[in-house]
Amino acid sequence: MHFRLKTIFQILGGIFLLYLSIYYWNSVSSVLVNLIDAIIPVVGGFSIAYVLNILMTFYERHYFPKWIDKPIVKKTRTIVCLSAAIVSFFAIIYIIIRMIVPELIHCIETLVKEIPPLVQKLIENDTVTKYVPKDVLKTLTEINWEDMISKIVNFVVDGIGTAAGAIIGVISSVISMVITVFVSIIFSIYFLLSKNKLQMQSRRLLHCYAPKYERKILHFFSVFNDSFKKFIVGQCLEAVILGVLCMLGMMIFKFPYPQMIGAFIGFTALIPVAGAYIGAAVGAIIILTVSPMKALLFLVFIIVLQQIEGNLIYPRVVGNSIGLPAIWVLAAITIGGGLMGIVGMLIGVPICAALYRLIRENVLKREFEESIQCAPAKNNSSNEGNKK
Repeated sequence: MHFRLKTIFQILGGIFLLYLSIYYWNSVSSVLVNLIDAIIPVVGGFSIAYVLNILMTFYERHYFPKWIDKPIVKKTRTIVCLSAAIVSFFAIIYIIIRMIVPELIHCIETLVKEIPPLVQKLIENDTVTKYVPKDVLKTLTEINWEDMISKIVNFVVDGIGTAAGAIIGVISSVISMVITVFVSIIFSIYFLLSKNKLQMQSRRLLHCYAPKYERKILHFFSVFNDSFKKFIVGQCLEAVILGVLCMLGMMIFKFPYPQMIGAFIGFTALIPVAGAYIGAAVGAIIILTVSPMKALLFLVFIIVLQQIEGNLIYPRVVGNSIGLPAIWVLAAITIGGGLMGIVGMLIGVPICAALYRLIRENVLKREFEESIQCAPAKNNSSNEGNKK
């Protein structure tokens, strides 16, 4: 009776809190928004720490493994490995930006200059004029593209210049973002410096407040950690392999901008399935400024390379490690991209892989328990038949 009354009071309390939340939704939503804004640096710090921890654990495994019990190694291991992980992380980002941004700016400038000659070539091409009227193409050649772009830029600058409030808003948002990133980096450093202590404290809390569910909760986070770690390492390795192969192939076939396009395709390949095609489309547009025929051949080259990568490299590097069928990979990318954009496309696959693994384990466990329960019933029926 006491248990029933307690359950009834809990249900009534939950209904009352739900009613208050709906009735005072404006106040509740403002509190939730402020709470989300407040915890963004912590979440960002944890995310940065999680990525850096992959590099940090790599350095920890190779930091004087034979002298691991030495006092000097124990004292310096964490700080040295953390410093090496931070330097490596920002060095990778710097190399990617250094390889992509200058060449991309140069390609945009070239694209603006090459549009009129390209349109003139299209006019002179009989195949194009069969489907596109010459008047339309002639109009395109008469446009002063540089002047038009400068007018667009001036219009945008003038519009922003007259809107002082917009400038203040943009500056404040940029400053806020810089502060958030800086605080997130500080949080990530503290997370990594005290990761062993935090793990021990978390286990103690679980053991004290949720002893019945301790094993299940630890297994749940272990599966998610394993899925995310394997996905990040495998996807980064696959992106590097694809970018290097693309760059080498472009050098062999003498396509323009091999370093920049190879680095860009490798960077976009971090997005599963769709990333390489996005990079290929941008690369084809850039090569189009030099030669339309080379742009077409480049697309053929990328399609062949993508088939080799998808059938030979990706299954060995990423596909087998996360243990997720291709149909669910595509579903995770589609749903994650629709909900959270590029971030959703990146984290959707490991989340789906972890859920797939947990559900599969639970289904196998239930089937095994059912088979054990059915076995005695079959044995009893067979024994009764023998007695008869």
